[in-house]
Amino acid sequence: MQIILNGEPYELKDGATAAELVQQLELTGKRIAMERNETIVPRSQYEQTELQPGDRIEIIHAVGGG
Repeated sequence: MQIILNGEPYELKDGATAAELVQQLELTGKRIAMERNETIVPRSQYEQTELQPGDRIEIIHAVGGG
């Protein structure tokens, strides 16, 4: 299936979850925030959030510093 990831087309297997997307992008354990169709997806819901064709996903990396 195809989703839009940070404004670009991206291919995923059918039925992929938000957690699988994070793993595929090698972002597991990193400080990120995910938005699906303009709604924040809590990290605790990644495993249960099944992505659908055409979903618009935005992922941002949290950057610390001072």
